[in-house]
Amino acid sequence: MPGTPRRRGGKPSEGQPVIDRAFALLGAFDSDHRAQSLGELARRSGIPRSSALRLARSLVQVGALERLDDGRFVVGLRLLETASLAPRGHGLRAVAMPYMEDLFHVTRQHVLLAVRDGGEALLVERLSALDAGPVRYRVGGRLPLTSTGVGLVLLAFAPTAVQDEVVAAYEPAQGPDEVRTPDDLRRVLAEVRRGDHVFGRQGRPWPVSTVAAPVRGGGEVVAALSVVAPTTGFADAGYGPAVRATARAISRRLEEEGRRAGA
Repeated sequence: MPGTPRRRGGKPSEGQPVIDRAFALLGAFDSDHRAQSLGELARRSGIPRSSALRLARSLVQVGALERLDDGRFVVGLRLLETASLAPRGHGLRAVAMPYMEDLFHVTRQHVLLAVRDGGEALLVERLSALDAGPVRYRVGGRLPLTSTGVGLVLLAFAPTAVQDEVVAAYEPAQGPDEVRTPDDLRRVLAEVRRGDHVFGRQGRPWPVSTVAAPVRGGGEVVAALSVVAPTTGFADAGYGPAVRATARAISRRLEEEGRRAGA
């Protein structure tokens, strides 16, 4: 139904554990709904208003939510404090950031770093020039695996069961313009594994192109790095070698960090 927020796990029932209901309430927030009234929280989370009020008050008490002077709720700083400890998020970001900054200064476009979380990609960091073209994704936001450069890289190196599930559910509108069928998607994923990178372009909602490469740690692909830029002039800009070299440099640093941690 248009305008209905995506709910991971569906509408929470009265019998669900409190922790599930609390996460459903927190999941009602997104980039377009940063401050919400109690009624909005109840509607978007699917939790009855009285239960939503009790949960929201409890979350305010522990700092997971904050309440504005006008009565609306916003995400609290306690969540940022806790999230900063996630090794696949800020830990990875801390290692990658110096290399991403170098890539950003070379390209002056959007530089993205993402990890896979189930059947989606999660954007860990994004550096963007003020005059770069528009981009749809924010740090902490989720990206589809089939229609983004970082997503295709993460999907190509995901477990076979994850690939099979995503490919089986694939529809043409979900991916790049040239990927029309599930077989096309499997071909692209095989090409990503062979070439260790992907080039992609999309004309919706505006023409952009991307090149993405895997970042490895502990012998596995742990993230994907990409540059996103307007399609015009993309092929001649030399983004591909720069992205691949940067991804390899981050991978080497992660391997070094892993060896030191295990020493």
